[in-house]
Amino acid sequence: MFVDVLTVKLIAGAGGDGCTSFRREWCVPLGGPDGGNGGRGASIIFKVDKNLKTLVDLSYKKIIKGTKGENGKGSNKYGANQEDIIIRIPEGTTIIDADTNEVLADLTQDNEEFIAAKGGRGGRGNKAFATHDAPAPKFSEKGEPGEEKNIRLELKVLADVGLIGMPSVGKSTILSLISASKPKIASYHFTTLSPNLGVVKLKDERRFVMADLPGLIEGASTGVGLGLEFLRHALRTKILAHVIDMGASEGRDPIEDYEIIRKEIAKYSVKLQNKKEVIVANKMDLPDAQANLKRFQEKYPEKIIYPVNWLDNEALTHMIEGLATILADIPDEVLYTDSDFKIYKYNDDNDFEISKDGDVWVVKGKNIEKLLLMTRFEEPEGVERFARKFKGMGIEEALEKKGAKPGDDVQILDYMFTFKN
Repeated sequence: MFVDVLTVKLIAGAGGDGCTSFRREWCVPLGGPDGGNGGRGASIIFKVDKNLKTLVDLSYKKIIKGTKGENGKGSNKYGANQEDIIIRIPEGTTIIDADTNEVLADLTQDNEEFIAAKGGRGGRGNKAFATHDAPAPKFSEKGEPGEEKNIRLELKVLADVGLIGMPSVGKSTILSLISASKPKIASYHFTTLSPNLGVVKLKDERRFVMADLPGLIEGASTGVGLGLEFLRHALRTKILAHVIDMGASEGRDPIEDYEIIRKEIAKYSVKLQNKKEVIVANKMDLPDAQANLKRFQEKYPEKIIYPVNWLDNEALTHMIEGLATILADIPDEVLYTDSDFKIYKYNDDNDFEISKDGDVWVVKGKNIEKLLLMTRFEEPEGVERFARKFKGMGIEEALEKKGAKPGDDVQILDYMFTFKN
């Protein structure tokens, strides 16, 4: 089964908790803190495997969850880091944040990797907080939560030439004749429900990859038929080879078919619209083909046209030689530029937002939320540290400026506090 789009929820592993512990031995009556740090949680990493051609193995997984790091222990024993989860994907897979539609990565090389959800760092044990002024801290940290993301994976096949056209114009037949590919061929619409790839080899050792893409119909750019599937895969090709039924075997007009396809491409993507294109005038053995070809050439005199039919090996050879020559002059194209990718910016500790929900002051911010989740509120010194950090971030002052009074409720995530200044 061919699967080229899916959405999955990633939950990286949280860091292991730090330990609050003191050395206790009969010969060491005043042993110091010896609580170890927690281990790092498992990150979730996508890695390209050139042997994969579909995302079907992932289609059964709605949630991928990393393992929590091991907790720290006394006697300065650190918790073990967890092994990262490696998810193998095909070449040409784009990783997108499903909540924001931002492109996170575009993986096209074998063994290329991307950390999609980072595991949380381990919480520090009380040994790590010991200072000259406070040599025996009685608190430690919980592990940092792992990243959570909703990810959309889109596979765009890697091919040099994309055969495009209306259903049943002969794309699959052409691919089967000029490559080792054996696509399913039948005389009904939408035989090709997924891209078929074939490697075309010339006598002079040149070679290129050709894809037979799902047939197009009017309205494809808005998702009608198999349109979006076709258009997505066509984005990676260097040449668009428009296969047109010049024999008009199903009563369609070749010029009208070509113009419909061009309009749908223009609606979908400027990059696709500007790709190099050639015309493959197919079914030239039919009675009306020559007249239709002449009419097409008069309408589009500047187009590169290869007249072919499945019985004419010489014409097919001329076509693949021409395509190989054109490909040699087309540089590799980067589908996504730096401006397309989500840029991660450094957030300093003062980034937060304050709003009011009824009588409750709501504080939001990545750093204050992380601090809260890593604080052990059952340890008084941990609470004191949280209060110092809360004030140091400027949140206390900001609440006062907005009108917060002592005794007011303050909410961070699902935790409720009483405001004191």
